[in-house]
Amino acid sequence: MKLLNTLLAAVATITLGGFALSPALATAPQEGKHYSRLQMPQPTEQPGKVEVIEFFWYGCSHCSDFEPLLKSWTKKLPSDVNFKKVPAIFRDSWAPGARIYYTLEGLGLLEKHNDAVFNAMIKQRINLNDEKTLLDWVAKQGIDRQQFADMYKSFAVDGKVRRAAEMTQEYGFGGVPVLIIGGKYMPSPDLGTFGNMLEVVDGLIAKNRGEIKKK
Repeated sequence: MKLLNTLLAAVATITLGGFALSPALATAPQEGKHYSRLQMPQPTEQPGKVEVIEFFWYGCSHCSDFEPLLKSWTKKLPSDVNFKKVPAIFRDSWAPGARIYYTLEGLGLLEKHNDAVFNAMIKQRINLNDEKTLLDWVAKQGIDRQQFADMYKSFAVDGKVRRAAEMTQEYGFGGVPVLIIGGKYMPSPDLGTFGNMLEVVDGLIAKNRGEIKKK
C-alpha cells in the first residue's frame, strides 16, 4: 500500500503539455491562495476579450527563464484571449530595456531578436543601457544601426516607454515576471513553479471569460 501511495503521488506531478500539475490547483483558483485582485482594476483594450498582460524586464533572469514556457503557452491561447507584453519600469535604469523592446517591435524585429536581448543582458553581461554599446551590439546582430537609432529616439517609442512606466505604477505589482488577467487578477508569487502559475492563469482566464459573457 505504501508503494502504491508513492506511485500515485508521483503520477500527480507528471507534466501535462510541459506544465507540472499540482493537486492544489486541480480545482478553480482560490482568491487569497492562488491569486489576488488589484487594488485598482485597470481597463482592458478589447471589449469582449480576455486580456492577459505579462510585465517583464530584460535584466531579470526569472523573466528569461520563463520566456520559453510562456512562448509555448501563448501559441495555444484561444482566439478570445488578447495577450501582450509590457516592459516594466520600476526605476530609470529599466527604461532603456523598454526602449529596446519597443524599438525592435516598431522595426518588426522583436520575434527574431527578443531572446538575444535577454542573452546579452543576463548571460553576456553587455551593458545595453549604454547607447553606444547598444548600437555596436545591434550592428553585430545584422540590424541596420542608423535605422535602429532613429526608431530608438522616435516620438512613437518615447510615448510607449512613458506609458509602460505609467502602467507599472497603475497595476501595483511588486516584481517581475507577473501576469495580469482581465485588468484585475494577479497570480500569487509563491505558487512554486512557472507551470503552476500558468495553470492558475488558465483558471483566471476561464473565470474572466465567464464574467464577460454575463455582461
